Amino acid sequence: MNAPVLHPQRWRERLKEASERVRRSNGVVAEGRLTRIVGLTLEAVGLQVPLGVRCEIISANGVRVEAEVVGFSGGTTYLMPVDHMHGVTPDTRVVPLASGHRTVVGPELLGRVVDGVGRPLDGKGPLHCSSAVSLTGTPINPLEREPVREPLDVGVRAINSLLTVGRGQRMGLFAGSGVGKSVLLGMMTRYTEADITVVGLIGERGREVNEFVRNSLGAEGLQRSVVVASPADDPPLARLHGAWYAAAIAEYFRDQGMKVLLLIDSLTRFAQAQREIALAIGEPPVTRGYTPSVFAKLPQLVERAGNGSHESGGSITAFYTVLTEGDEDNDPIADASRAILDGHVVLSRKIADGGRYPAIDIETSVSRVMHDVVDQEHLLMARRFKQVYSTYARYRDLISVGAYQRGSDPEVDDATDRYPALEAFLRQDMHDAVDFEQSVQQLLDLFVPATDAAETEPGTEQIRQSTEFLRSQVLS
Repeated sequence: MNAPVLHPQRWRERLKEASERVRRSNGVVAEGRLTRIVGLTLEAVGLQVPLGVRCEIISANGVRVEAEVVGFSGGTTYLMPVDHMHGVTPDTRVVPLASGHRTVVGPELLGRVVDGVGRPLDGKGPLHCSSAVSLTGTPINPLEREPVREPLDVGVRAINSLLTVGRGQRMGLFAGSGVGKSVLLGMMTRYTEADITVVGLIGERGREVNEFVRNSLGAEGLQRSVVVASPADDPPLARLHGAWYAAAIAEYFRDQGMKVLLLIDSLTRFAQAQREIALAIGEPPVTRGYTPSVFAKLPQLVERAGNGSHESGGSITAFYTVLTEGDEDNDPIADASRAILDGHVVLSRKIADGGRYPAIDIETSVSRVMHDVVDQEHLLMARRFKQVYSTYARYRDLISVGAYQRGSDPEVDDATDRYPALEAFLRQDMHDAVDFEQSVQQLLDLFVPATDAAETEPGTEQIRQSTEFLRSQVLS
């Protein structure tokens, strides 16, 4: 009996399919077998793969779970799941994947909300991205980076004038719970001058993810944004990947020459996810339960932001929120973050309880590149503002109880007179944007008498106050 003759077109199709399978294969792949699950750690034997390789756990009942190799000991390989492990059975197959740490990126992500591995969460259909990049990124030679020399308008008067942010800077937003961190983050998302905004919501409550997308971004803001959400109920590895994925997306658009704003909320949840993984595989803790690998991962994430190389011309200006446990600024993650960032904005619970928003503590906040991106007059006025504000803060208790006698110190008298205007300057409604030029001009008007033309501009009378005494101090 003669064998059936295939049509030439069908032969070409089969050959094409076979060629594609050969191209994607890495030769003979040794599968492993799942032997033990303890907490979040999966133990397998029979695998011959390096750290960081993705594997697929395939149960006989059809359940498939992706996991990543995070360690090994002898013949045992330790994996951490990227997905939830419901339905995994004993002696399950563990199959290495060829994709590794690569993930999809592209302009198709604009306007979308995805999880830490790139799966859509917004119900708008599947993604069809044309490019793939490494999830962990490729470091840029520090000598090839463009220096930070251009100010960035974030729409918040206190930051624009007193804590000026440079394009390509990496800033920390330090705050406890309930002091307006999310509100301030939303303001900067809406008002900052950027071509693309990438938001990484790491370890936050699911309700906050929905509120941020609907209220803080809105339909218009979402069109030029990408949101990567990995809420608190995700496995720790998924939360880590969420932060890495947000950074990878920002790097992709930066390499296209765009000005990118990257918001990671929060860096603390990223560190806590790494702590969970490290403790699960037996790494010893060193400081308040945090392991050494946590403090190694933080700079690896932060250093991916910043200006690009001379050829690309793009930049990533990044804001990382840091949760201060018990409102302590010196907890391990806050202290480590302060050392690797280019400045920090501290939100004070005491100021928030007093009803002033944004509750920025000007005395303890700093921008380390401000002197490189503003002129000398602006810098001098910002320093003078802090001097006057700090003078009043030191004598506040004495003044409030009547222990200070007016006339004892001209600096204290002047600070007392100016304090209402300084507080009015720092206060800003969340729905009002104040651009960079307005912020600087209002700062100058606090200390230098305004011209007759400037007196007609909008602004409170308190912000327009000035004294000859302080003017002589500033101009001398």
